[in-house]
Amino acid sequence: MKSWTRRRLLQGSSMLAVGALAAPAEAEETPKNTRLKVLVAGAHPDDPESGCGGTIARYTDRDHEVAVLYLTRGEMGIKGKSHAEAAAIRTAEAKKACAILKARPLFADQIDGATEVNAVRYAAIRKIVEAEKPDVVFTHWPIDSHPDHRACSLLIYDAWLRLGRKFALYYFEVNLGGQTQCFRPTHYVDITAVGPRKRDACFAHVSQNASTGFYPKYHAKMHEYRGMESGFRLAEAFAHHEQSPPGRLPDV
Repeated sequence: MKSWTRRRLLQGSSMLAVGALAAPAEAEETPKNTRLKVLVAGAHPDDPESGCGGTIARYTDRDHEVAVLYLTRGEMGIKGKSHAEAAAIRTAEAKKACAILKARPLFADQIDGATEVNAVRYAAIRKIVEAEKPDVVFTHWPIDSHPDHRACSLLIYDAWLRLGRKFALYYFEVNLGGQTQCFRPTHYVDITAVGPRKRDACFAHVSQNASTGFYPKYHAKMHEYRGMESGFRLAEAFAHHEQSPPGRLPDV
């Protein structure tokens, strides 16, 4: 196991950063042979894949169950298409991406560009999360330039609070500062071996020009940068909510 201390690497303090194997043994609460239930929540089709796709692949390759929750169906995401047309196209792309990652897609059916954070929406997301009974949840970092990303993060955070703070809560980044602001990772996952699968899952979002747009522009560079931080060739970075239980990250 490679374990790293972020501030030892960057600032000389004791904040823990973990590589491919898992959180350190003394922090683990779930036995290694336990099948985990993992939920990854993103605002739009392509957000969970771009922020967490390699980690999803690592989990499913070890037979853990991963559900991917899309807050919207990307209704505003295709120029020249109606909301209904764009939603149909992007829903199909999301399902294809999930098949590549061996994950199960879920849809909360809010509207792209018009997401809401209110009592009704809190209850709806809480109901989904409660039904999934996850051990580990990943979602957007709350300080993000995109309002839908912020909404998704707050809705998941509320579910974590109201369901008794029982599951491990991690935040992922998108666009390495382009949208996600002030992100300070605590943990890293080595995605070198599954990098091609993550790329293919992102490329499934053909309507978003992933192969020539957001993936090479932001995410390929992000993987390399986080890899340099953690000592791997390619890595994804996460911030663990320190009041949530320790969650088992993917094993080798």
